[in-house]
Amino acid sequence: MHFVASRKKADASLAIAPFGSRRKRRMSSFEISLLLMAIPFFAFIVLFNYVPLVGWWMAFFRYTPGVPLARSAFVGLKYFNALFTYTSEFKQVMINTFAISLIGIAMSPFPAFFAIVLTEIRYERLRKFVQVSSSLPNFMSWVIVYSVAFSFFAIDDGLINNVLRAVAPNATGWNVLGNKNIVWVFQNLVLMWKGAGWTAIIYIATIAGIDPELFEAASVDGASRFQRIMHITVPSILPTFTVLLLLNIGWMLSGTTFEQIFVFHNSLVHDRIQTIDYYVYTTGLRQLNFSLATAVGIFKTVISVVLLSFAGIVSKRLVGRAII
Repeated sequence: MHFVASRKKADASLAIAPFGSRRKRRMSSFEISLLLMAIPFFAFIVLFNYVPLVGWWMAFFRYTPGVPLARSAFVGLKYFNALFTYTSEFKQVMINTFAISLIGIAMSPFPAFFAIVLTEIRYERLRKFVQVSSSLPNFMSWVIVYSVAFSFFAIDDGLINNVLRAVAPNATGWNVLGNKNIVWVFQNLVLMWKGAGWTAIIYIATIAGIDPELFEAASVDGASRFQRIMHITVPSILPTFTVLLLLNIGWMLSGTTFEQIFVFHNSLVHDRIQTIDYYVYTTGLRQLNFSLATAVGIFKTVISVVLLSFAGIVSKRLVGRAII
């Protein structure tokens, strides 16, 4: 018994000794250089995403440029109440934003479908040409994108209307850029043309990571190309699609980018194209109502966080995947 007790005590001392004498691992010079490289990007995020949150106080005061906070009148939730009680314009802005966002979410499977089609093209040169040409619009500014759209759809001298007049001389033309009945769908089509090829690269990278033995085994078992896509490719890219979908839901209150709405905006479609971001621009910078514009920005941020959290919970329960 004495020998057994001594042996246990010795084993315990041996188990504890290395733990107590273990030294903390020092960071290598390579790891330190990586951290130093990340500092400018971290500072950029803090400077442009978190420091401006200090200005949220303007939503609770009657702010006038140049007047200190101590001299500004505290109004509480007045501007938040004004969004839903005094201005019917904001209600239309919310409808426009959600409509454009929901149509965009409904079109979100297209980049995945496009990526699958690209990977199934047998001719490598054709596949690379289509992939590169479809990715180029992503690097164009929205001013150039609008110029391209204007050259095609202008009511006076657009390419499409010129073709229509050449075919039917009595045709009056199709005013696409000034038609408020199709503006929601048209803006999403433009956004898809600009970004679908770039987004497809993410899905192509995911497809490239699928084990080739899965396709070989399916071929041996007699699976057709369509069956291999449905039972191997689609389930493999589903996690990527889920993450991108959740991110799109988090940006629902943006409708689309502000730059797109800014360049495509005109008086004919103003009532249907004005989103929350454009409303903040007109209210804050044109009307100089900084307090109301700040209240709209706070409302957008809070609702976006709620939507993203809710989407994450639903995704976790349905497919077992979430990003938050």
